[in-house]
Amino acid sequence: MDFGFMKSHIPLYVEAAKMTMKISLFGIVLAILIGLICSLIKTLRIPILKLLVNIYIEISRNTPLLIQLFFLYFGLPKIGIVLSSESCAIIGLAFQGGSYMAEAFRTGIDNVAPIQTESGLSLGFTKRQVFFHIVLPQAIATSVPVFCANIIFLIKETSVFSAVALADLMFVAKDLIGIYYKTDEALFLLVMAYLIILLPLSLICTWIERRVRYAGFGNTSPISGN
Repeated sequence: MDFGFMKSHIPLYVEAAKMTMKISLFGIVLAILIGLICSLIKTLRIPILKLLVNIYIEISRNTPLLIQLFFLYFGLPKIGIVLSSESCAIIGLAFQGGSYMAEAFRTGIDNVAPIQTESGLSLGFTKRQVFFHIVLPQAIATSVPVFCANIIFLIKETSVFSAVALADLMFVAKDLIGIYYKTDEALFLLVMAYLIILLPLSLICTWIERRVRYAGFGNTSPISGN
C-alpha cells in the first residue's frame, strides 16, 4: 500500500464525498416528499391517481437505478430534454427512493390501529385532522427503522452515479485507478469514505429507533392500540 499516494489524494475524496452527500440530501428529501404524496393517494384510494401511483412504484422498484440514469442522461436528449449530471442523479435517486418511501409510509399507516382513528373522530376531529395529527405521526414513528434502512440504501446507490460523469466517490476512485493503476489504494480510500459517511448515520438511526421505541412507538398492537 502506497500511503504517500493515499495521503496526497485524500482531498479529491473529500470533494467527491461532499458531492455525494449533496446529491444524497436533495434526492432523499425529494424521495420522502414523493413517498408521502404517493402514500396519501393510496390511503385515500383516489381511483385514477392510485392506479398511476401503483404503476410508478412497480416501474421504480423493478428497474435498476443505473438504467433510470441512462434514460435521463442519454435518452431524454433524444427528445430535446438535456439535464446536467447532478440533475439526473437527484431525479434518479428521488424517483427510485420515492417508491421505497411510499411503501414505508403505507406500512406505517396500515399498522396504526383503527381504534386510533375512531377515537379521534369521536372527539370531534375531522378525517383530515385525524390523519395528520394522529395517524401520520404514529405511522412515521413505527416506520423509523424502514426509513433509516431506505436512507442508507439510497446513499449506497449513489455509487452508480459515475456512469453519468458525476464526480462522486466512485468516479474519483475509477479515475485514479485508470491513471495511476493504484487499485488497492483507490479502493481502500473509497471504502473508508463510505464508512465515514454511513457509519455515523447508522449509529444515529439506531439511537433514533431506540428513542422512538422508548417513547411507546414501534410496538403497536392492532388489537389494543397501545
